[in-house]
Parts: sequence; C-alpha cells; structure tokens
Amino acid sequence: MEWWAVLIFFIAGLIILLLSGFPIAFSFLFMDLLGVLIFMGPLGLKQIPLHVLSSISTFVLVPVPLFIFMGELMFHSGIAYNTIDVIDRWLGRLPGRLGLLAAASGTLFAATSGSTIANTAMLGTVLLPEMKRRGYKTSMAVGPIIGVGGLAMLIPPSALAVVLASIGRISVSHILVGGVVPGVILGSFFAIYIILRCWINPSLAPRFASTESSLAQKVIDSIKYIVPMAFIIFMVLGLMLLGIATPSEAAASGVIATALVILIYGRFTWKMLRTAISGTLDISVMVLMIIAASKTFSSIMAYTGATRGLLAVIESLQVSPILILVGMQLVVFFMGTFMETISIMMICLPIFMPIIKFLGFDPVWFGVLMLINLEMGQITPPFGMLLFVMKGVAPKGITIQEICWAAFPYIVFDVVVMTMIIIWPQLVLWLPGLMHA
Repeated sequence: MEWWAVLIFFIAGLIILLLSGFPIAFSFLFMDLLGVLIFMGPLGLKQIPLHVLSSISTFVLVPVPLFIFMGELMFHSGIAYNTIDVIDRWLGRLPGRLGLLAAASGTLFAATSGSTIANTAMLGTVLLPEMKRRGYKTSMAVGPIIGVGGLAMLIPPSALAVVLASIGRISVSHILVGGVVPGVILGSFFAIYIILRCWINPSLAPRFASTESSLAQKVIDSIKYIVPMAFIIFMVLGLMLLGIATPSEAAASGVIATALVILIYGRFTWKMLRTAISGTLDISVMVLMIIAASKTFSSIMAYTGATRGLLAVIESLQVSPILILVGMQLVVFFMGTFMETISIMMICLPIFMPIIKFLGFDPVWFGVLMLINLEMGQITPPFGMLLFVMKGVAPKGITIQEICWAAFPYIVFDVVVMTMIIIWPQLVLWLPGLMHA
C-alpha cells in the first residue's frame, strides 16, 4: 500500500471513530491493532505490549499525574476564592473590573491549577453570577472567563504541555518554561482589551462601588491569600528556572506546597482528598493509555514508510518553510473545531515532528505554537470543550450562541500571539535559554 494511503487510512479511521463517540484511548488502540494486523501481520501484535511498556515506563511522564493532582486539590478545596476577593479589592473602580478580575485571577490560577476545565469551571461558578447581577452584558461576563481559561495550557504547571512534550519528544522543562512569556502576553492583551472596550462602551460593564478597605488591610490580606499562591508557583516554576529541580521534582514539590497551603487554610477533609485522588486517577489513566497508543502509531508510520514519504514530498515542495508551518497550524486549527485536544496531538505530532526537525525549526518553539493553537481549539465552535464547560456553569438564559460570540475576540488574540511568536521566536526561547546559564 502506498504511504499516502496508509496515512489516509489511519486519519480517516480515527476521525470516524472519534466522531461516532468512541472513547479516545480505545479509538487509537483499535486503529493500532487494525494497522498492526494489516501492515505487520499477527507477529506484529507481539510488539504492542513492548511499545506500551516502553512508552509509559518513563520518568518524563511523572509530572502528568502530579500536575493533575495539584489542579484537583486546588479546585476541590476551594482555596482560590479568598484570593479572588483580594484581587478584586486591589482593582478598585477600573472599567470592566470583574472582567479584569477574571483575567488576573485566571492567569494566577493557570499557574497553580494547570487544568483548563477546572480554571473555567471555577471562575464561571464564582464570578459569572456576580457579573450578571451587576448588569454585565453576556459578552463581557462570559468572554474574559472563557478566554483566560485556556491559559492553563500555557503557564506551568500544565499536564497537557507534558503530554505534548512526551508525544513530540521535546524537552519537558523547556516547553513548560517556554510557555510563560506568551502566556503573560496573552493575559495582558485580554486585560487591555477589557479596559478599552468597557471605557468606550460603559454599558457593557456598569461600574459599582468596591468594598472599602484600608491599604494596610489589603496588604495583610494579600500576604494571607496571594503570597501562598505565589509560593506554590515558585515551588513549581521557580525551582525549574533556578535549576534546582527537574520537572518531576518540581511537580512533586508543587503538590506538597498545595497540600501545605490547604492544611494552613484549614480546608483539608478526607472527602476532598478522596475526590481529588479519584479525579486524578480517572484523568491520568486516560492520558497514559493515549500516550501508550501513540508509540505504536508512530512505529506503524515508520514501518510502512508513511513518515519517509511525507518528508520526501515536503522536500520536493518549492515553498518557504514558514508557509509549511502555517499550513500545519491551519490543520490543527481546523481539527480543533471538532476534536478533543489530546486526539489532535496524537494524530498530528507523530506526523509533524519529523517535518519540523527536517525544516530546522526549534521543537520547543513549535510545541508552544501548538499549545496556543490547541488552546484556541478549546474555545472554537462548534465543539470547543470550554464552550460546553461554560454552558454547564452559566446561569439560565445564556445560550451557547452567546458564549461562542463572546469567545471570538479571544480567538483573535490567540492568532495575534501566534503571529508574534513566529516573527519573534525569542518570546518562547528566551526563558528556556536562561536555564542553561
């Protein structure tokens, strides 16, 4: 069978299974088994257990369950709610104050929870009812929450960044640190947009008096509620930047720091712990099964010559490498409108990474571009995951169409930041470069 027919067979089969509602991990496993039988024969089935074992018995994947556990502890303990109140008081009477609060607290919690779904669900539950009660229009109430929810994919700790690094065979620590500057830029764009939009059209976000408190009280509350969050961030990101800890060690220290903060706040309960562990196990097993299936998928691509054939076609193209890169991102964006994030990683990375290395692009730089694009897919109609999370926590009366329109400006900002990264790669590579110093 020709290499292009093998590629079409796998991608078409996966898309059909995923659209039919078949679980992601089992879809890939089924296509792997079918591919091995067709292209390698029954003897090839003996290779699958070896691929599974070699793909998940690696130290690189240790941060995945630990980062997920951090997010589950943060979400189920509710320790973030007091932090939101302190940030609110510091913002005072700025235009679109609650929208800014969503952007500021969402960026902060992205650096502690590492979960896009948990981030959006928490901010939607806490802030959205208050925003509607204060007379905020749906576009200004929903937009900032759903836009900033995806920042958890960029700012460490990010379990999805570790998964992407594992599948794409990219340095985990570098891709985690490389997402920091683009994430901060994206969060800043959100804040500037909210202020300008509400200043031009005050009816979008009516102003209201903030809770009066003295400067001393705000400083005391900041030490009490914001400093512990900063401590958790330092225990993950700071230790990696200083070269003290590997990603796995930083993830473990982040879990310990989160547990300590929960204990200090008096939020620890056995029920909370059981719920967090159960959620961590559910998500981690699914992720590890998908990674295991990706190893066999990559092997079949190499065995059938599909990877070599694709590289030969790319080599024969008389076009700029940047155009090929943009074409890849358009494919990811299109898939993001109807597929789940890890599914896109699984299909695209085994095909894209050999091309990226052949063209001479930095894998870390490309990985962060992919993360932003995947984040954009989470808020892109018709099947963006965060659109449905927001619909689930939104008050009655807010339609899915309103949520989609509210997300549109934030999709534009994702495109702008991706363009900036393509023009100025050092936006991604600067911080990882400091780790060598």
